[in-house]
Amino acid sequence: MLGPTVDEDNNLDEVTLTEAILHFFTITWKVLFAFVPPTKWGGGWPAFLVALTFIGGVTFIVGDIASMLGCFLGIPDSVTAITLVALGTSLPDTFASVTAAKSSQYADSAVGNVTGSNSVNVFLGLGLPWVIASTYQDNRGVPYVTPSGDLAFSVTVFVICSVICFIVLAIRRVVSILIFVY
Repeated sequence: MLGPTVDEDNNLDEVTLTEAILHFFTITWKVLFAFVPPTKWGGGWPAFLVALTFIGGVTFIVGDIASMLGCFLGIPDSVTAITLVALGTSLPDTFASVTAAKSSQYADSAVGNVTGSNSVNVFLGLGLPWVIASTYQDNRGVPYVTPSGDLAFSVTVFVICSVICFIVLAIRRVVSILIFVY
């Protein structure tokens, strides 16, 4: 909502120029997603299906724009997918993880959020299209062959980064316990 707000100390916070620009820049998305029905209707299923449809449409648009940008800049689709598209889909998770990390002592919920969302992105985002494609090809009597290509590299980078993250968090936990004890 765009407008001045009053905080706990009864101070009036005016709308900043950045807030106003971002509000008008995103007004199309706000109006579009206002068409998601309330969750009270039909046990939430209409809201889920409409939101899923909108997310699919936005994903299609983002994928096309990223592909066109990569083509314009001479960047391969695999690099564009790993950087631009992954960044765009992971930013909301990043903000949720920051909030979770600030509210817990050991950041366990933040780690769970990051690893869970990235695992779903990698394994469901890659696995579901493969299942659909292989089922479709099998029904036509044509074998479905999946070239390994950049997938092995991407999964390897994901696993290495995850292991490094867990090591850093384990060290952080041990150090914080030692500091607290002494």
